[in-house]
Amino acid sequence: MIKNNSALCVFFISFLISCQSVPKQFDALLQDTHIPLDTGASVYLFVNVKQSRSIIDLLPIEELQDTHTKQMLDRTDFAAAALFPSESGRHFQLAAWGKYPNSRASMALGANRYWDKQSNSAGKTYWYARSAGLSIAMTSRQAFAVSSVSRGQPIDPYAASPGAEIPEGFNDFAGGVPLSCWINNPAPFISGILSNAGIPLRFPVQQLFINLYPAGEGKYEALIRLIFETATQARGASTVLALASGFAPADFELALILLANPPVQNGRNIDIKTARLSEDDIKVLLGIFI
Repeated sequence: MIKNNSALCVFFISFLISCQSVPKQFDALLQDTHIPLDTGASVYLFVNVKQSRSIIDLLPIEELQDTHTKQMLDRTDFAAAALFPSESGRHFQLAAWGKYPNSRASMALGANRYWDKQSNSAGKTYWYARSAGLSIAMTSRQAFAVSSVSRGQPIDPYAASPGAEIPEGFNDFAGGVPLSCWINNPAPFISGILSNAGIPLRFPVQQLFINLYPAGEGKYEALIRLIFETATQARGASTVLALASGFAPADFELALILLANPPVQNGRNIDIKTARLSEDDIKVLLGIFI
């Protein structure tokens, strides 16, 4: 008997990543202007699974901690996900690319009493498990899933066209990197970090990008890009951040991670390279931003 959300996610993922995938889709996606995920998410995450397997294990997403899910992840290449605030009515949305057995999956789902077949306004079909608030859909080349907060009305796993717009500059920033994300409305995150470090300032940050990658010997590094409306704003913020490293409390771990290296300004962007990160450091960093 399927009792919970994790088990249902595993049931879906077993179809999602058990077949030969198409890694070229990763590069193709980063040439596009939109991603087939809905707007309104707090975080949009891009994962090249083959290159970032060790990092994925550290993501604070409950479903990824299941043993079977970890085994299945070893056999996929690329996925994109959106993580939503709870007031949106959903937890996460997933899009993946590959070569999928949609006919076989439909037969299996149709034979399982926990899944009901649904149709959206465009006539596309998908499957919904009320006990988990999980909707899934699959074509021969793509697969989609969405997890809702409630267990009532099904949520369409297909994103409304044209999907979420990829921010300007993100494609170049994320190209060739194992795990990247952008964060909408990042100003509260940055202000909260600075406030906890004893620097009660607000920065007018428009976009925040993060690249995360292994750095050898069980360590990791992150590159954080803060994007401002003008170069003048970026210059002022860079000065404050450079000074902040000397005022952060010695026991404030996150500030030491983020302010270990001087910020580098390039036009209206500020790039911050973190210190080398342990797994515990990564969990702290991801817990703040994801």
